[in-house]
Amino acid sequence: MAIQLCYYRGLGEFFASHWLTQAGALLDQMSCVTCEPGATQIGRVIHHALETHSASQPLRAVILVGDACEESAATLASLAGRCAIKKIPLFLFQEGRDAHTRAIFEQLAQLSHGAYAPFDASSADQLRTLLAAVSRFAQGGIAALRRSNTRGDRTLLCQLEKTP
Repeated sequence: MAIQLCYYRGLGEFFASHWLTQAGALLDQMSCVTCEPGATQIGRVIHHALETHSASQPLRAVILVGDACEESAATLASLAGRCAIKKIPLFLFQEGRDAHTRAIFEQLAQLSHGAYAPFDASSADQLRTLLAAVSRFAQGGIAALRRSNTRGDRTLLCQLEKTP
């Protein structure tokens, strides 16, 4: 499986790594990420995914981890709808309990035929479980989640099985 790390920060910075196939290379990239204040750029991430997806190299999942959403819900919903058409499910994991962010993240997950889950900022294990479930989904679809049946898999399954 190949993974591309994308992140935004500050006032308009957006980064997309090369496609990575080794866990160590991904960890190296992730350890270089630092936070800077600025507005969210979730739309930019989704737009990048739509541009990256192709028939010869389809994206099987997009994972967004965030704690806020300051963008237009309608604009993001339109992008999520485009993801559904291209069969790119969005998996949105929310750190914190902001109700506005939750509503938008849930809508994006539903529209793209993906899934939403909150996680506690103090629980790296919780996020790790969710990320592992998305990895299984990307490799083997819903059947892989059913076979594994971990807590993270069940969290995703209950939403994914509702989609057409």
